[in-house]
Amino acid sequence: MRKKIVAGNWKMNLKLEEGMQLSSEIVEFVKNNHLETLAGKPGVVMFTPFVHLTSVADFTAGIKGVEVGAQNCYTEEKGAFTGEVSAEMIESTGATHVLVGHSERRSFFGETDEVLAKKTEIALKHALTPVFCCGEVLDERNAEKHFEVVKKQLHKGLFWLSEEEFSKVVIAYEPVWAIGTGVTASPAQAQEMHAFIRQIIREKYNDKTADDTTILYGGSCNAKNAAELFANEDVDGGLIGGASLKAEDFCTIIKSF
Repeated sequence: MRKKIVAGNWKMNLKLEEGMQLSSEIVEFVKNNHLETLAGKPGVVMFTPFVHLTSVADFTAGIKGVEVGAQNCYTEEKGAFTGEVSAEMIESTGATHVLVGHSERRSFFGETDEVLAKKTEIALKHALTPVFCCGEVLDERNAEKHFEVVKKQLHKGLFWLSEEEFSKVVIAYEPVWAIGTGVTASPAQAQEMHAFIRQIIREKYNDKTADDTTILYGGSCNAKNAAELFANEDVDGGLIGGASLKAEDFCTIIKSF
């Protein structure tokens, strides 16, 4: 049975003390609701800014069902790359996940599928779970090219991996037109794309790999619409942006399964 995940992407928000307060409230919720011991309940991953990683990872260490991830990593092991953070550095903090190819990295920083393939490779080398983001912009959706775009992103970014390597990857479908806009893909649109992604994984690898791959939805998922989105057969959780910054909203989303 594939893993259910509710992941919070804090983006460039929260001072260190604010992040620690949010983390403590989420951990308290997980403990009080025994989510760390109940079968079938989602795992929680907090994607924090780099300055939070060590503190939050130390705080959540040993708490089953709660993990920490970085929002980005660099393509190289080490060297004269001022301002960058390596996968090895992230691993050393106790973090277990890393976002690869978030739409904001693609659009604001020009990250290509080839760059993202390198980031995926180096993340896996350092035992980090890449959460690989894919999705179309509004013009591509309106031109009915959304399936073509997502298929290309997956083929170039991931489908060079062996079956064993691919089994360690989580995919997040994020329609770019729905990120931070308040507009959410309908449950039918989300299910349609998630089913499509699962099918092309099936065609590339096999039935077991496709059935075991966790595919998250990201794009204005919030406390009000999460349950309806997560009810879809092929939606295995969410990559949550703004709603992950408020403990009450984020915890409501966790309870949506």
